[in-house]
Amino acid sequence: MKALVCTAFGPIEDLRVQDVAPPALGEGEVRIRVQACGINFPDILLVQGKYQVRPPLPFFPGGEVAGTISEVGTAVTGLKAGQRVMATIFWGGLAEEVVAPAKAIVPVPDAMDMLCAAVFQGGHTTAYHALRQRGALKPGETLLVLGAGGGVGMAAMQIGRAMGARVIGAVGSARKVEALKAEGFEELIDYGREDLREAVRTLTGGAGVDVVFDPVGGELFGQACRTARRNGRILIVGFASGQIGQYATNLALLKENAVIGVNYQQFFAQERAEVERNFTELMALYAQGRISPRIDRVFTLEEAVAALATVADRSVVGKVVVTLGG
Repeated sequence: MKALVCTAFGPIEDLRVQDVAPPALGEGEVRIRVQACGINFPDILLVQGKYQVRPPLPFFPGGEVAGTISEVGTAVTGLKAGQRVMATIFWGGLAEEVVAPAKAIVPVPDAMDMLCAAVFQGGHTTAYHALRQRGALKPGETLLVLGAGGGVGMAAMQIGRAMGARVIGAVGSARKVEALKAEGFEELIDYGREDLREAVRTLTGGAGVDVVFDPVGGELFGQACRTARRNGRILIVGFASGQIGQYATNLALLKENAVIGVNYQQFFAQERAEVERNFTELMALYAQGRISPRIDRVFTLEEAVAALATVADRSVVGKVVVTLGG
């Protein structure tokens, strides 16, 4: 089979499409013929060796896939060959075939196309876990989303609105402002041209926000922390800026704020009942038309390095997908 192979941690430009042996199938696993793979910022960090975990080399990046089951392990029940499925696998997705634990497999609804299925889990499951379990977002509260034009940021915008919150999106370009307006969001800040803290102060009449959702980090994190009101929750989702943000702990004391980490990989591994309940609730929101990924660009496997580069330079509005096998 063909796959995009990482043989050493380093620049994404070093990745190459190669012919490799298909992975072996274990008794509790499912083999998927991949049709589409969603690209996320952690894929880039994994290749660079900068993520929280390091895959054994060589490996194939790509953490969320959609495709058709071609084979099931001997201990697998409830799944069968020919079934359309999506899976969160954390790496291995930029390959014509993947093997995943049966517990990571979710059937694709008839009404959902495979491009949407390939990008639905990564952003929306992370954002829902962040806002539901970690941030305990309540109807009527105010949510500030940094990086709101990215995949996970846009998912948080949609989910926050569906949960009954007032949602303020912060993005770094006029193009992303216009894209979010097209999604029906009006309270937007372009932090490439505006001071984030002052813009939030103006929008909230000086009251601040209840929850900060931050997948960006860096200098923006410090500014966003100062927009939280008393009992505010600051959700650390990622570091798309490439820099870890610094927090002035006196703010936690003065405002009784909480700084909360969001690690979906840990949640997925250790809280299966909650994971499944979250996904059921997400699928209900999708069926109601209240959430849906926005796909910005589609690439082929041969163009996968360009797909990763597009996500790395943060020019994407929504999600990027790589298609495989026609």
